[in-house]
Amino acid sequence: MRMNPVIEAVNLSIEYRLGSEWVNALRDVTLAIHPLEIHGLVGESGSGKSTLALALMRYMAGNARISGGSILFDGEDITHATPEAMRPLWGRKMALVPQDPLASLNPAYTIGEQIGEITRQHAGLSRRDSLARAVEMLRRVKIADPETVVKRYPHQLSGGMQQRAVIAMALSTQPRLLVLDEPTTALDVTTEAVILDLVRELVREEQAAALWVTHDLGVVAQVCERMTVLYGGEVMASGDVRSVFARQVHPYTISLLASLPRAVHGIETRLPTIEGVAPSLAERPRACVFADRCPVVLDMCREHKPPLEATGDGRIVRCYRWHEIADGTLTLQTQPLEAATSAPPHDNHVLEAEHVYRFFGEAGMLDRALGRERKPVRAVDDVSISIRERSTLGLVGESGSGKTTLARVIVGLETADDGALQLLDVPLSKHLGRRSLEQMRNLQMVFQNPNDALNPYMTIGETLARTIRRLSAEPLDEAAVNARVSALLQAVRLTDEYAYRYPTELSGGEKQRVAIARAFAANPALVVADEPTSSLDVSVQSVILNLLKDLRAQQGASYLFISHDLKVIAYLADWILVMYLGEVVEQGTVEQVYAGPSHPYTEALISAIPEPDPTAVGSHIRLEGDVPSARNIPTGCRFHTRCPRKLGAICETEAPPWRDAGEEHFIRCHIPVDELKILQQSVPEGLSR
Repeated sequence: MRMNPVIEAVNLSIEYRLGSEWVNALRDVTLAIHPLEIHGLVGESGSGKSTLALALMRYMAGNARISGGSILFDGEDITHATPEAMRPLWGRKMALVPQDPLASLNPAYTIGEQIGEITRQHAGLSRRDSLARAVEMLRRVKIADPETVVKRYPHQLSGGMQQRAVIAMALSTQPRLLVLDEPTTALDVTTEAVILDLVRELVREEQAAALWVTHDLGVVAQVCERMTVLYGGEVMASGDVRSVFARQVHPYTISLLASLPRAVHGIETRLPTIEGVAPSLAERPRACVFADRCPVVLDMCREHKPPLEATGDGRIVRCYRWHEIADGTLTLQTQPLEAATSAPPHDNHVLEAEHVYRFFGEAGMLDRALGRERKPVRAVDDVSISIRERSTLGLVGESGSGKTTLARVIVGLETADDGALQLLDVPLSKHLGRRSLEQMRNLQMVFQNPNDALNPYMTIGETLARTIRRLSAEPLDEAAVNARVSALLQAVRLTDEYAYRYPTELSGGEKQRVAIARAFAANPALVVADEPTSSLDVSVQSVILNLLKDLRAQQGASYLFISHDLKVIAYLADWILVMYLGEVVEQGTVEQVYAGPSHPYTEALISAIPEPDPTAVGSHIRLEGDVPSARNIPTGCRFHTRCPRKLGAICETEAPPWRDAGEEHFIRCHIPVDELKILQQSVPEGLSR
């Protein structure tokens, strides 16, 4: 017999006041979460996910109101409960884990003091007992040496430890409802895997209910029992996760899953995409909110709102055409589309970097005068890479591995301490100020956050025009500049009208496309892209990835593409470099690295990828501990402190050799390649889920 829901929304509608008008944000949303259940809430940015999540906790913005429906918590109606009435529930019965843990932790207080404050306030514990409870909770969320961690401040913890500390804080009072708002979006795949296991385990132990808000369908498939798909503030589909993934019947759900990056080796492909952008609050149609982007839209879809209907297998769906999709008479494109490529990668190299070093924080004059020893942070430590023309080199590794520092050294934003760089067979100065205009034209960068790279006081046209004039080999008149701006916008699938907009008037995906357009303003030979899709919805991500492939084919450019999303790397890259603690531990083609044998670190990274398939079985390697400090590099093999396949003392005392796995596939490991092949046919005991 199923237990009563912990939290339930019934025909819930929410509006925001914008200026003098009230506009709808959520319309007739019904959702219930039972004890021991993790419910996934998915949809693009602006779909209403966070609005719904916070509304369920009755924690809403000052310009928001509930315009219809009800919210029940453990059977009690809290729809119109005041903040004073909710205060005993917040923290005690309901808890929130936000996306950015550092923004929710007070930098002036230790971790122990912040967790202890919750239990003193809501459980009436003494200061001594609250500290003991904090230590216990940190131990439960798999933080090593919790007695020491409780004395640390937030900035002294890694991102993964900060997130686990916030989860410990949220669970310290054993709440009935746990709301997790994109808690793993910014985390490495290895840390994300640990967090997924942790939440699953703690929800089961506490018999709590959890709402997991995310745009990562792989996470939903691996951690959730049920899911709801939102679009334009309305429920498009809802039901058991296995049923929804196995047989999608709504065009939006089908399109989302089809947009997920997946490589088809040996064939150049493009991902199916969802045309257009989600409507703003003020532009949502009164009929079907997905009609303008739906590939199978009918006239009636634009005239009448489809009702929520039961499919007969415990699911609900809002679509006039779901019957046709369910019985197979109507099909949508879900597989990557084969596309022609202008030319395969060339044998000659666009960039070569040899024995590059970049250290930070070495001992200064005062340190030396006082006799203080200060070890440097060895961010990039003897790294050599080469990138062929018309190819993509994927650079992967956890935070702290040195990926971004290496990229910044290449583009000149950091000055290498040693090493040699060559661009198009011409020596490239390590100092940005000594590089020629031609070299700057041929080497451009796309940053992770386009907001930080676009001037908010300049229109998009002005931003692109400035770059064109600055990097042009010869003076251009205004007509030529405007023509080039128009061509760049068209290349990234934006209309000429965008030239007159400011960055604040663009969506995240549109801003990133502008950043890419600017990078291609001078037809560069190499574009360095640092996590350009990590914060984007999957539908926008597919557009960006297709765009990068198209520009590579049309412009003949090469990419150094940095990402912690190995699915994205596998889709876009030809060659992969894996970095750990400042050095390269493996390099080879995408097929070689994924097929194995792999370095034990690479093996763990690939194993930790959340598959967008709830039926996927198999053990996953979970790495113990965090990446060591680059100021105190472990002796011997740098990975030996976390390696699940450690041999013994040799790994602790001797640096591992480069081993040739064939056809330019190299692995830095003490274990011979043939032995790695055999070992990696099974998962190490004690380190798998």
